[in-house]
Amino acid sequence: MDTHLRSKLEDIHERFDELGTMLCAPEIAGDKSRFLALSREHAELRPVAQAWAELSEVERSLAATRELLADPEMRELAEGELPLLGQRQATLEAQLQKLLLPRDPNDGRDVLLEIRAGTGGEEAALFAAELLRMYSRYAERQGWALELLSASEAAAGGLKEAIGVVRGRNVYGRLKFESGVHRVQRVPATESQGRIHTSAATVAIMPEAEDVDVHVVESDLRVETMRSSGSGGQHVNTTDSKVRITHVPSGIVVESQQEKSQIKNRDIAMTMLRTKLLDLELQKQQAARAAARKSQVGSGDRSEKVRTYNFPQDRVTDHRIGLTRHNIFGFMAGEIDDVIDALSAHDEAERLAESQATGKP
Repeated sequence: MDTHLRSKLEDIHERFDELGTMLCAPEIAGDKSRFLALSREHAELRPVAQAWAELSEVERSLAATRELLADPEMRELAEGELPLLGQRQATLEAQLQKLLLPRDPNDGRDVLLEIRAGTGGEEAALFAAELLRMYSRYAERQGWALELLSASEAAAGGLKEAIGVVRGRNVYGRLKFESGVHRVQRVPATESQGRIHTSAATVAIMPEAEDVDVHVVESDLRVETMRSSGSGGQHVNTTDSKVRITHVPSGIVVESQQEKSQIKNRDIAMTMLRTKLLDLELQKQQAARAAARKSQVGSGDRSEKVRTYNFPQDRVTDHRIGLTRHNIFGFMAGEIDDVIDALSAHDEAERLAESQATGKP
């Protein structure tokens, strides 16, 4: 482990100890917002500080054990201990390398989830509806909340489009690799000759933006109000509560109609707009990083085929990492943790290789 990295780890350990002392101070305990901020920082540093403390102890033990090699009576014991200590040292050094990888600052954010039927007509719309159910069930398993903002139904009972917000802990960090084209291969119920059809739906996962993330100039907006459509009773037909906002420079269009209040719908639409603008900027950054390192778990490009769901063969294949798993019905019921874990691990390995090649953790 190089000197620069050791110095950084010493600084982190000192800061961890400093935070522990500060959190015990009465003036900090009485300031709720500062106490929470320092508590979060303390919790984030804990894994690194603890691993560094253990590594330091192992290195001291290694030095002491090597000295015992000169003592004939202790030599055999020392020779038995050295390989175990060396192995633990290597494990801790690798663990610290991973812990020091920069976190995606958006990982903890809630997300805007968009699912759109692609090629395949009615079958694509049915598949889009199934993907929405899959993510809804996964959200339930994670203890998250999925709020559907809008849905456009297809004639056969599927979905042309669905937009929702997923709120909870580390939502973007878990779902960010789901963006892209999801392809399904199966025999449609309307297929009389048993032929397998291929259809697709597009998934977009965007970290929800806050006011401070994106500055939107009012003069760049075209705001329209209109009467809501769909179910909702008499109120829907008598109030211009639906809001559609067009961001003229980018051409992005968002709309909201689920609230009875025009003001609330405008607020929702503005949050959706900021999220889409933030997503545009993140995709530019991802493209730049991908070009720099020439390899990553997908670019996040909406046109990229990321996964195939083959029902006749009972398999799901993620094309970015070449992973295939079976029990497709369990997968569609929200049992997708193993694939998300594999995608996250692959991305971590790529970033670790990059940091080792550049010497910048």
